[in-house]
Amino acid sequence: MTQSGETDQEVKEDVPSHKDLFNPLLEALRDLGGSGAIDEITRKVIELEGISDEVADRLHSEGGSQTELEYRLAWARTYLKKYGLLDNPERGVWIIRPETTDVTEVDPDEVAREVRRQDREETEDTDETDRTESEEVQSWKDNLHEVLTEELEPDAFERLTRRLLRQSGFVQVEVTQRSSDGGIDGTGIIQLNGLLSFHVVFQCKRYQGSVPVGKVRDFRGAMVGRADKGLLITTGTFTQKAKQEATRDGATPIDLIDGDDLIVMLKDLELGVETKMVEKVSIDREWFQSI
Repeated sequence: MTQSGETDQEVKEDVPSHKDLFNPLLEALRDLGGSGAIDEITRKVIELEGISDEVADRLHSEGGSQTELEYRLAWARTYLKKYGLLDNPERGVWIIRPETTDVTEVDPDEVAREVRRQDREETEDTDETDRTESEEVQSWKDNLHEVLTEELEPDAFERLTRRLLRQSGFVQVEVTQRSSDGGIDGTGIIQLNGLLSFHVVFQCKRYQGSVPVGKVRDFRGAMVGRADKGLLITTGTFTQKAKQEATRDGATPIDLIDGDDLIVMLKDLELGVETKMVEKVSIDREWFQSI
């Protein structure tokens, strides 16, 4: 039950469906100049649709690291990509395809029908391994999230963060040992192109839910006068107000890494995650028929 007396299901039903998000998603990207990072797009859709913080912060699953809105927007982006309107040339960045910039609105039902038609055709030519690929991806992510939140001790999570930062280019990374350090779990220096250096303090939070705005404010208060930037890492997610506070004008900037970001970083850096390449052999029937 939420503070307003609504059930979680009622709040979740207040989140627009993926089909209802097609046009707001296009409008958000147009307002952002034709391209945007996922967080930017999400914030713009929330603004355009007037979605309340309570609804925007509702988690997709209990203890997860993705909100219901983020989950449905991900599906909306996928549908519009398959429909030929959007593309994601690099991870986390989406654009309106240059040849479709004049499309200002779509028929959601038409988009859904076309994508389902494509999926049916792909399914006919896809073996069982391909059909279960997305399920396997979600499975390893869920397993890793469970390890991070339920199996790692707090001090081990801090050591993992130190290792993660070192392999991401930080130097002089240290975990703070003093319990009275105002919420600062560690410090480090990030160097840019060998020319600029920024002192960074970080905090690690093993959350099953959303980190509220108050935690971001407390962290900023603890880091005043001690660093050029802050880094807040969680296994959960951040509320919309927490994200806004992290980038507030005139305040020391704080970068946020949520559970999804953390899991992807661990995989990319091969920290406790091993990716095995499996040989896949397919038969070109048309080639044989053309002989």
